[in-house]
Amino acid sequence: MGQQINLPTTRTQCIGAYLARPEGKPKGGIVVIQEIFGVNAHMRSVADRFAGYGYTAIAPAFFDHLETGLELSYDEAGSAKGKQLVNELGLERALEDVASAAEAISSSGRIGTVGYCWGGTVALLAALRLGLPSVSYYGARNLPFLHEQPKAPVMFHFGEKDTSIPPETVAKHRELLPQMETFTYPAGHAFNRDGSTPYHEASAQLALQGTLAFFNQHLVNR
Repeated sequence: MGQQINLPTTRTQCIGAYLARPEGKPKGGIVVIQEIFGVNAHMRSVADRFAGYGYTAIAPAFFDHLETGLELSYDEAGSAKGKQLVNELGLERALEDVASAAEAISSSGRIGTVGYCWGGTVALLAALRLGLPSVSYYGARNLPFLHEQPKAPVMFHFGEKDTSIPPETVAKHRELLPQMETFTYPAGHAFNRDGSTPYHEASAQLALQGTLAFFNQHLVNR
């Protein structure tokens, strides 16, 4: 369904991106923000899924700033490499790339973001600073930014068994951003990552229903 494209960024370098278009007129556009493992088969399938629901979806390959075409495995070495790369990349540059990706699909209508893991925090920042309605899945780096005033709505999804995001951290989201919806599920971290061990189908489906309702509310023209 999708295709690889080159995405101009605010810096001199182009990066890659996976672009999935819906059949017919788009309802809007969604920037899909990766986990720490790159734009791999799972992230491409997420973009394809949103295209199937009527949205133009684009997944920028943030790691191309550092290493081109990188897709990491879900093992200890892949996790270590991914953490090193996101720390080297930094959230500010990632946010610049989200803005570039949103501009690239702006003809699709209103644009939002959805992000997972590290991308969940980038998605939060897209709502806080770029004014893009965003859905944040299990963003473990959210806490330092919850005091900022949002420029757009954001929805949060967390797993109740996620050891990297304790219940008191989830509670902080509800306390500091009470106007935003925060949902929890009987699952661990990365419960949306189908095809891998952490996947929890019932939780993933329920979170997807909420996510689609959110985008229908905030992106689709009435």
